[in-house]
Amino acid sequence: MFALNRQHHCLNWVSTFMKKSKICSVGQTSTPLPFLKWAGGKRWLSDRIVELAKPMKGRYIEPFLGGGAVFFALKPDAALLSDVNAELINTYRAVRDNHEKVLSLLAAHHLAHSKEYYYQIRSYKPRCVYRKAARFIYLNRTCWNGLYRVNLNGQFNVPIGTKSAVLMPTDDWPALSALLNSAQLICGDFEDAIAQAGKGDLVFADPPYTVKHNLNGFIKYNDSLFSWSDQIRLRDAVLSAKRRGARVIVTNAHHESIKDLYKQHFRLESVSRASVLASSAIHRGRYQELLIS
Repeated sequence: MFALNRQHHCLNWVSTFMKKSKICSVGQTSTPLPFLKWAGGKRWLSDRIVELAKPMKGRYIEPFLGGGAVFFALKPDAALLSDVNAELINTYRAVRDNHEKVLSLLAAHHLAHSKEYYYQIRSYKPRCVYRKAARFIYLNRTCWNGLYRVNLNGQFNVPIGTKSAVLMPTDDWPALSALLNSAQLICGDFEDAIAQAGKGDLVFADPPYTVKHNLNGFIKYNDSLFSWSDQIRLRDAVLSAKRRGARVIVTNAHHESIKDLYKQHFRLESVSRASVLASSAIHRGRYQELLIS
């Protein structure tokens, strides 16, 4: 369906692409780049977080996985990765378990990409876990700004973007798969994942940025809202983890209500970055976030 059955042709194309990619990747670092673009992702801050995180002794626990930038930068020996987004977790599992299958399906998407094809795939509902994963990555790489958004029926509804490359020379699927093999991947509430943190573990939490009295642009967390009561639950969960001997790093909105939640038990640091979500560069300024540890 939608050209996904052209396996032989795609496998040949993938083989050629991978050979070219290996040539292009000579001299690159051994750290694989995240393969998903994620609104609010922490690739820009990952070096600072890795600095705070090291030395790693226990397990790395991330309850809001998203694009996984910190996980891929830190490269822990053992990890628990969690998110409430079932499609996202399925995608990571598929890349971990059979990245060759995902890559061959992505090659079909790469070869067939067009505006019409994008909207066909957007409405396509595969059952196979690998086809689901390939569809997820394809839409992430070709939709507007890598945004993940669903309607009230849980249907992905982001329009096509300007990027047309589905596979890139910087992709290192074997390395991504190998690193994910060290991780337990679960779909569920953040509190369940943080509750598993013990002495020596590291919890990194990057929640949606809701604030008290003013629910800003990051309140939509998949099909539900991430409310102020969820922010309080998160603070209580990481505080409990800290008391059990885990180390904690949280990123959050730079807002007085968030500061009030954490200031008694944690160190607060202001960090800033350029906004990339505005449709026009004219409206993209710098904004502050909180780094809590």
